[in-house]
Amino acid sequence: MYIYSILVISMFVALLLLLLTGLPIPFVLAGVAMFFSLIGYLCDLYLGTMTGINFTTIGMLVNRLYALMANWTYVAIPMFIFMGIMLEKSKMAEKMMVSVHKLFGKIHGGLAVTVTIIGILLAASTGIVGASVVLLGIMTIPTMIKEKYYPPFAAGTVCASGTLGILIPPSIMLVAMADQLAISVGDLFMGALIPGIILGGLYITYILIYCRIKPEVAPLSANIEPLSWSVIFEAFKSIIPLMGLILLVLGTIFAGICTATEASALGALGAIFLAWINKKLSFAMLKNVVIETFSIMGYVFAIFIFADAFALILRMLGGDEVIGGFLLGLPFGPYGILFFIMLMVFFLGFFLDWMQITFIILPILASAVSNLSYPLVKGYGVIDQPVLIWFTILVAICLQTSFLTPPVGFSLFYLKGVCPPSVSLKDIFKGIIPFVFIQLIGLAIIIIWPNLVTWLPAVAYGVK
Repeated sequence: MYIYSILVISMFVALLLLLLTGLPIPFVLAGVAMFFSLIGYLCDLYLGTMTGINFTTIGMLVNRLYALMANWTYVAIPMFIFMGIMLEKSKMAEKMMVSVHKLFGKIHGGLAVTVTIIGILLAASTGIVGASVVLLGIMTIPTMIKEKYYPPFAAGTVCASGTLGILIPPSIMLVAMADQLAISVGDLFMGALIPGIILGGLYITYILIYCRIKPEVAPLSANIEPLSWSVIFEAFKSIIPLMGLILLVLGTIFAGICTATEASALGALGAIFLAWINKKLSFAMLKNVVIETFSIMGYVFAIFIFADAFALILRMLGGDEVIGGFLLGLPFGPYGILFFIMLMVFFLGFFLDWMQITFIILPILASAVSNLSYPLVKGYGVIDQPVLIWFTILVAICLQTSFLTPPVGFSLFYLKGVCPPSVSLKDIFKGIIPFVFIQLIGLAIIIIWPNLVTWLPAVAYGVK
């Protein structure tokens, strides 16, 4: 067991160190997996260990990769990515931004509140963080700077609001998590909806309180017409198409009419329709959207494949037993162990992205948590594996912070790529700090009241 522990720890250390070199993530995963498969083979040969790593392992890996690529659940990921990029190109969000801003223009931080609301709506219609952060950054950062918003506050609001797409369904991360843990995508989507809305509500609450205390960070917008019924009508009219798409995708899943894969195809078709009614659809635009979708999917599936290879070797080296035994042996009780796991995931998020944690770490952690008792988590007799669904949502919320924390915080660099030169990376780092703490508050709320996750699936199954 001592040798296995050394091998598992060494494998993780090697992964972290190589990631810090800036090498492409898929190559790092593949290289570490190959190197430690050789180490495991030599240990079996000369040290008498029984990892079982040999030439047959290559055949096992091929079978796992075939199963991965033949999995219909993953068809939802390119469909949701296509939907998000199509919405970005259709300019629907820009119209909505102008209309919704008029509702809040006469309060301090009104533009920041508008950004958060648009971020929630984009999250519920795209499922991808990159598209939301870039779109919000392009649309709002120049305007916020022009309105003399404090740059860190403006950047932090955009980063955090755009990152809601990793939690609010139809999140591609939730699709991958559901498949890895063999739980229903629909149950996970329903479980994530209320926590995602709560998190967005916490953002808005913070913005209003902060701007009330320090109004100079978010001056009142100039040249905003007074609030009237026509302004309200225009705002709702701009929101209706996107809400229709959200209802089409999530409504069909929650009602049991479509699987997540089928709903993703409806969403892609709906996004094309919205681009058409907005008079932005053309063959050239469609071609560009398809190319961008393939480009993103090439990177995503490269990580999926090589993370799966890494996970296979890790398990054959005894990773499940080493990590699971360590966690279950902690003298903290179930909630103490949960706190330790969340702390570990939070710090891993500084160095690993969500795909690596989802494919490598999450199954091991979920296996350990499944052996613990959490009496506050109620399945209402109809939800399969309620503790697992609740735990997965907790990890998803915790992983959301990984998009906002350097050095691997993708949202930070997405935003920097589209910001005016006057907004520095230091401003962005400074601006996201309060939002990271807000996310941790949201995490604590879901730990204390787990039924915020399990209640909606129970209602969907007819429990009163």
